[in-house]
Amino acid sequence: MDVHEDRGVYDIDCRRCDRLAHYLDETKRAYPTYFCRPVPPFGDKGARFLIVGLAPGLHGANATGRAFTGDWCGPLLYSSLHRFGFASRAASLDANDGLELIDCRISNSVKCAPPQNKPDLIEIRQCNRYLAVELARSPQLEIILSLGTIAHRAVIEALGLPIRMYRFGHHRHHLLPSGVKLINSYHVSRYNTQTKRLTEPMFHAVLAEVRDFLDGVRPQLG
Repeated sequence: MDVHEDRGVYDIDCRRCDRLAHYLDETKRAYPTYFCRPVPPFGDKGARFLIVGLAPGLHGANATGRAFTGDWCGPLLYSSLHRFGFASRAASLDANDGLELIDCRISNSVKCAPPQNKPDLIEIRQCNRYLAVELARSPQLEIILSLGTIAHRAVIEALGLPIRMYRFGHHRHHLLPSGVKLINSYHVSRYNTQTKRLTEPMFHAVLAEVRDFLDGVRPQLG
């Protein structure tokens, strides 16, 4: 767990959103062993591939301090990343398990766990400053994968682009003005996977394209 990130990208002491700060305080009282702080980005700082999710899950990343770790969302994500060479192992167990991401980094649109996993618009915009700095300080990025509509919109907003020009759709590709490719996927949430809105083959198809592009097998996406 990297809690010493540049504070322009991540601030472990951030309490700008009153509702989220109060919620984390309440959760810490109920679950004293939980992390209950803003969850840092995880992975290779020099990665060409960035995954942007929604927010930490209450009993997942909010508990463990690592994105997509400890709840239902993690298994599909990390097993898939391992399959395509982006992770050193197929499961993320806790923040100190030695797992490493390879040419890949994971961040969230909102760094604190929200009630019912639903950040409000003000919270999303408030936290967008961190994502904006992260993107600005990552000139090596070639592909961004947004998991869900909120993450997609957060990326577009962080880049100062008009959202009307970039509509979300699963497996949809967008070429950004910087030359970075933005790919959309449905979120790897319990609801989406249980209802088969997102299946393992669907998610693998997205990551296969990312892998091919970064390996030079597929010169263009879109």
